[in-house]
Amino acid sequence: MTNNSKREYKTGRDDIDKVIADLAKACHPDDNVDLIEEMLTTIAKLGIESNDRGDMKLINIALKELRYASKIFTSYRSEKKVVVFGSARVRKDSEEYKMAEKLSKLIVENGFKVITGGGPGIMEAGNKGAGREASFSLNIKLPFEQKHNPYIAGDEKAISFKYFFNRKLFFLKETDATVLFPGGFGTMDEGFENLTLVQTGKSKPRPIILIEPPGSQYWNHWIDFVTRVLMERGFVLRNDMGLFVRVDTVEKATDEILQFYKVYHSIRYVGNKTVVRLKSFLSSESIEELNKKYADILRSGGIEPTGPLPAEQKGEEFPDLPRLVMDFNRYDYGKFYEMLRFLNTLGK
Repeated sequence: MTNNSKREYKTGRDDIDKVIADLAKACHPDDNVDLIEEMLTTIAKLGIESNDRGDMKLINIALKELRYASKIFTSYRSEKKVVVFGSARVRKDSEEYKMAEKLSKLIVENGFKVITGGGPGIMEAGNKGAGREASFSLNIKLPFEQKHNPYIAGDEKAISFKYFFNRKLFFLKETDATVLFPGGFGTMDEGFENLTLVQTGKSKPRPIILIEPPGSQYWNHWIDFVTRVLMERGFVLRNDMGLFVRVDTVEKATDEILQFYKVYHSIRYVGNKTVVRLKSFLSSESIEELNKKYADILRSGGIEPTGPLPAEQKGEEFPDLPRLVMDFNRYDYGKFYEMLRFLNTLGK
């Protein structure tokens, strides 16, 4: 959508549209003023078109939550983070609790910060292991069970949400890796949402790690269900099984996260092109090998080295990083993940 077409989003009331335009400029007089104007227009249109107080309350609270959480995370956007999910009901003397605490400590030692749901159980262990300075908490307001654990309570980075959809947005939006310990419906919900969003390309690529103590069969039973029921019926592809890995030690989980970002840095879509930013250059031989192995996930052309595309240059997005550009089909994300793991074994 061009800036001209964006300006056509109006209330239809000249008097209101003028107030909105003036207010948008007063609030944010830079390149993003058009977005501020659109948001103000949406609010005004809601007031003009609807008399449902319930709808207005929902949108009002949701917008406030989005604003506040964005404000908190703004200062930490340059730091990579891992979200740790798992049951609120595990005991402090359980192996799962001890593993979550140890894993979070190890993650922080390797330069990441940790985000949890802020409650007891695995969430508490995650914040305890990470320490207050390296912890975030995205709590959900419930009439039972859930309040900020003592290792993050009172911290600026302890955020509370009324709505699950806002909370889950920030779990994915602000993190770079997902670790799932055994848990109940909530953990299943978070796990399947992570898988759904990466499978459909609605979330940037990330390692998704299923972890449990040695000898536990929790994730084996889950994988058995996914394999025998979902995959065999054609509801998921065989390649989709590559979107996650199962481990039984915190060292393996940490290694998976570090390996995922060994060469791969980040991704950006520019029009029909997929740009993969790298931490190190790939040799021409490595790029040729990538083309041989993964030509079937491209709609046309090949995988080619490139510098920043014009859209990236405009935003000064990692200008010094080498890149690969390709016409990825944006469908076969399981095989795309396989490609990322392979290129992480390359690099100079």
